Amino acid sequence: MDTFKAETKDDKSFIIQAIESTDDEKYLIVARFNYSIVLMNKYPYNNGHILIAPNREVADITLLNESEYDEINKVLKLAIQAVKNVYNPHGYNLGVNAGSAAGAGLPQHLHYHIVPRWNGDSNFMPTIADVKVVSESIIKSRKLLADEFIKLRTNE
Repeated sequence: MDTFKAETKDDKSFIIQAIESTDDEKYLIVARFNYSIVLMNKYPYNNGHILIAPNREVADITLLNESEYDEINKVLKLAIQAVKNVYNPHGYNLGVNAGSAAGAGLPQHLHYHIVPRWNGDSNFMPTIADVKVVSESIIKSRKLLADEFIKLRTNE
């Protein structure tokens, strides 16, 4: 897939590329909103691992304006419900890596992670082989979650 090609320092971030694109499938976009976007994590920890980011490139939550902040929090709630409806996880991780020191792979663009979790989902593969097993294609995950977002937004 073209979306998995390595980026150079001169390239726009994958989030900005997704925001500017009209090809939701190519850029793994689950849902678009006025001030934010939901997309699949290209390197998921588990099935259904999604990202929520503001449409404007800002590095820190304190730089969001009121409209962006309010919408992202509503989208987070909606996204968690979509993940629960589609995957029925036992729990989930919700987090932000703000800044390189905190582990952010894209420190210039704030983004939230939602990672569905199940009892026993940790196994020997990451420890022994340094690989993560994800049993569903990212394309299928995107479609399932995009369809669920449409259902949830219709019922709002």
